[in-house]
Amino acid sequence: MMGSRHRSAFRFAAAVALCAGLPTVSQAADPRYPDWPCVQAKVPEISVVAVWDGPPIEQAAAWQAEPDIRELVARLAARRTPMEDAQKRIAQFLSGDAAAKAERGKLLFAGLFETLNSERGAVMSGLERLARSEKQLADQIKSDTSAMHELQDAPSPDQAKIDALASQIEWNMRIFEDRRKSIRYACEVPVIIEKRLFALSRAIAQTMEP
Repeated sequence: MMGSRHRSAFRFAAAVALCAGLPTVSQAADPRYPDWPCVQAKVPEISVVAVWDGPPIEQAAAWQAEPDIRELVARLAARRTPMEDAQKRIAQFLSGDAAAKAERGKLLFAGLFETLNSERGAVMSGLERLARSEKQLADQIKSDTSAMHELQDAPSPDQAKIDALASQIEWNMRIFEDRRKSIRYACEVPVIIEKRLFALSRAIAQTMEP
């Protein structure tokens, strides 16, 4: 069996290896957003013109006053709703003459844009909070690793303290790795939301066509 001294040495080596690859603020891709952890560039908000070429929606806040539109927006915005089903519901909703389709289509898109843009913003804020927490944990691991090194180099090493600190470092390393995996997955969510909004806006625009 591995003795406590050997286990501590192993944990120390692992911690040093991890610390060498820990991210720092200076590694941020865009200095304007030092806490943004994703490879994808941070775009704080989706541009209307990037996803919609229909009637202007500046005065389309009235969608919130329409219960049927609010209900449909919630259903269409939910990623669990298959796109094929979403397209059918849009076609059913946008009935009537061209003027009616244009007005209802504009309100429907306005609701989807506001809802999905807000959801995307919340996801991005959560990613930055998680990244800040990850950086703090990385600093803690580095600090504890340095402290353990000092304990090991002392004339009379306190093995109990070394083992306790090594265990804490090992636990924090596990948390760090779990969070890093979560961030890697969550970084795809804003892109998924953007693609869904674009697909829904295309479905609305196509149904509005004569």
